Amino acid sequence: MADLFRTIAPAHRAFIEKQHVFFVASAAAGARINLSPKGLDSLRVLDERTVVYLDLTGSGNETAAHLAADGRLTMMFCAFDGAPLILRLYGRGRVLPRGGGEYQALLGARFGGAEHVGARQMIQLDVDRVQTSCGYAVPNLVFKRERPGLDNWAAAKGQDGLVAYRAQHNQVSIDGLPSGFVEPAAGS
Repeated sequence: MADLFRTIAPAHRAFIEKQHVFFVASAAAGARINLSPKGLDSLRVLDERTVVYLDLTGSGNETAAHLAADGRLTMMFCAFDGAPLILRLYGRGRVLPRGGGEYQALLGARFGGAEHVGARQMIQLDVDRVQTSCGYAVPNLVFKRERPGLDNWAAAKGQDGLVAYRAQHNQVSIDGLPSGFVEPAAGS
């Protein structure tokens, strides 16, 4: 029931770009496995082997810590409407620091220069395997709208509050692995 591919085919890309939510999984030796849902139109397919998502400030920074320690990253997309399908992207991930050259170039070229108030960094996945499977057990769900909660929370914190929050909650994983997160210089 599963099919394997070396690259993101045009049909895969169309499916990925239609999804409102995707899941990111990472792990490192001796650490807990992390699995996080993502949304808010934060993902872009760059080419047949590369995707990137705008990573927003959250309760932890597990993905960045795992990438620094191990590098493996998996993304999963599920069809919640229409024909059933599960698509997974496997590969190596890396962090693109907010304010850095690659980040700024992608923000302008792929996100129209628009940055969520709580933007922390981008995560890039260099894909080495694509797998599709049936998705027959995934329920049919109706998308109503994006939830504004994370953007509202970040706006209420303000830039200084976000800097303080990230300093307290985003420097190490729940297992004590360093995330490598560095706050961009003011004005970046």
